[in-house]
This record gives sequence, C-alpha cells and structure tokens, in this order.
Amino acid sequence: MGLAKTEMFTDSQNEIALFAKVFGHPARVAILEHLFKINTCVCGDLVSEIGLAQPTISQHLKELKLLGLIKGNVEGTSVCYCINPENWTKMKAVMTAFLDQDLPQTDCC
Repeated sequence: MGLAKTEMFTDSQNEIALFAKVFGHPARVAILEHLFKINTCVCGDLVSEIGLAQPTISQHLKELKLLGLIKGNVEGTSVCYCINPENWTKMKAVMTAFLDQDLPQTDCC
C-alpha cells in the first residue's frame, strides 16, 4: 500500500484534512462536547460519561492532544484535560475560512 503523499498538498490542505479527521469519529466529538460542558475533566470521568473503555478513551484523547485541540496536566495519578483555547480558535478560523467559500454561479450538473 502506498503512502498518503501528503507532501503533494499545501500546508493549508493538510491542516484542514487533519482537523476533519479528528472530527471524523463520534467519540472524539463527544469528548470535546463534554470538555466544553464542564471545562475540565479527568480521563476516568470520560470513561463513565462516554461509555467506552479507558484504553479507547485514552487513544481518542491522544489524537485530540496530538492535534493540539486539548491539553492535559498530570494531577497525582490522573491527567486533567481541557480545551486548548488558542488552538481551538485557530482551528475555527481555518475551518470557517474553508467552509465559508461561496459556490460559483454556474449551471454545472
């Protein structure tokens, strides 16, 4: 199987694709919604709130953290997660600019 060849595309195109990918799983959307609702969270709380196994929640948190949409602080034996406001604002600007494009006025299809 070949590589994704992401280097063929612009930085902006790759960034939009990464943001879209993170929203491509309902568990990650549910995690983000929960973090917005309570403004901070511990992984164990997410397990009971979302209803998935702890390793599954941890994997989704890892994806969200890699993209920088959330951040986490170690508190004893737990990690407290919250939305990263700077990166969330940046993501909103990038996605809004992409999604706010006007359709051309043509008689195509």
